[in-house]
Amino acid sequence: MSRKHIVAGNWKMNKNLSETQALLTALKEKKNTGDAQVIVAPTSINLHAAVTTLQDSEIQVAAQNMHQAESGAYTGEISASMIDSIGVNTVILGHSERRAYFHEDDALLTQKVTTAIAHGFTVIFCFGEELEDRKSGKHFDVVESQLKNAIFHLTSAQWSHIVLAYEPVWAIGTGETASPEQAQEMHAFIRKTVKDSYDATTADQVSILYGGSVKPGNAKEIFSKPDVDGGLIGGASLKADDFFEIVNAF
Repeated sequence: MSRKHIVAGNWKMNKNLSETQALLTALKEKKNTGDAQVIVAPTSINLHAAVTTLQDSEIQVAAQNMHQAESGAYTGEISASMIDSIGVNTVILGHSERRAYFHEDDALLTQKVTTAIAHGFTVIFCFGEELEDRKSGKHFDVVESQLKNAIFHLTSAQWSHIVLAYEPVWAIGTGETASPEQAQEMHAFIRKTVKDSYDATTADQVSILYGGSVKPGNAKEIFSKPDVDGGLIGGASLKADDFFEIVNAF
């Protein structure tokens, strides 16, 4: 199996320019003792500064979002070519906060994913169920439909640009975490869903990250599961020591 271990830090709407540079400088000084690829996603106006600060580092930079159009009258939005022009070619799409607060649906995400792939980007595609879905036993159906509706139009070759990030919405920023067994159960289901629609090779090679209150204290146990290939980290990615403790859980 050749799939990558990845630990990505989603900074969300946190850290001004000087704070961003300070955190990145602290991260650069940390030692990655495992084999995980490290990615950070600062706010969009600090992406260029992040690329510059990390240019002599193995830490990669991702954008938190992008618009589906190439250009145009979309005030406040950022296009793939703009992101590409500053040396960033990874983007997080479909995060539960984008879905909840900005009403991004599967149809819109299909367009965003298509644009990102056309630009040769790596897409960290987020999806996951709400608490009501989990309680009513619909969590597998919800996850399957989010995947099939938004990214299963891609060819198997294009899947080399996809990283999946399963985020049970009820475990984001709540302090709740899916148990390692729940995470593994869902990750195995996701891999089987990809295999059933594509093939075993595509399913075996796609990295599936867990995103739901991963912390230094639980990362090793979660990452030990066979279908969990890393994490999309929120709050804990804003502290250099905590983030690298999670990175080194591998």
